[in-house]
Amino acid sequence: MPPRTAYVSFQTGGAPPLTIAGRLSLPTRDEGAAPGPAVVICHGSDGVDGRGEFYAPGLNAIGLATLEIDMWAARGSARGAAARPRSPIDTLPDAFGALRFLAVQPEIDPGRIGIMGFSWGGVVTLLCAMRRHRQAFGPDLPGFAAHAANYPVCWAYGRVPALSLEDPTGAPILLQTGEADAYDSPGAGGKLAEALTAVGASVTHIAHPAASHGFDRDLPAQTIVDPFAYEGAGGPVLMEFNPAAAGAAREAVTTFFEGALGA
Repeated sequence: MPPRTAYVSFQTGGAPPLTIAGRLSLPTRDEGAAPGPAVVICHGSDGVDGRGEFYAPGLNAIGLATLEIDMWAARGSARGAAARPRSPIDTLPDAFGALRFLAVQPEIDPGRIGIMGFSWGGVVTLLCAMRRHRQAFGPDLPGFAAHAANYPVCWAYGRVPALSLEDPTGAPILLQTGEADAYDSPGAGGKLAEALTAVGASVTHIAHPAASHGFDRDLPAQTIVDPFAYEGAGGPVLMEFNPAAAGAAREAVTTFFEGALGA
């Protein structure tokens, strides 16, 4: 049976607190069934654009609830690189607010909540895997139990101190990158995975050949200009759907969360 869908909202613990909207999809369960796992989905700079809906049905089909959140609407932000917040850290309260919201839902097991994201949302996903951010934004929560980051701009973490990845929680991480991604040089995803492994993270990295940034965005090809592209030099970035990479990435995400959270 199709999942039960509800449009919900919750308050963040940021300063000032914001009201974040989201789409919650709950798999159909037998009456009296035990609470099940869930995944928070975080969009990229273009906002909610269909990427979350590309992954959610597969997760729902194996028994995972999904909550795709809209981090831009509460800020009155237009879509795109020029209008996003100053730093992904500004949106960490949104992610942990979603975790807090799900943790009190009767259908959800608070110890089996994962997070995934695309580009900006991928950065948020990785930052949520660090102990210091969990302590800052959700010290009373179990924390995210698994993290799946798609093309999270891999060059920045060793150069921007606020984005450092040095204190992982130990929850498993799936990192997926495109080898034709204009934000990074070839091989950047592998180097990031090695750096995370070196500090104690449990990381699985998948590099998709010939895949650009946003390879799982099933929309017409689009070129954007972003100051974070080309390892911070800035410039045009092609976002183009790659059906082979997208299908493989969706299968990898479903398999990863099934193993990490249970279905």
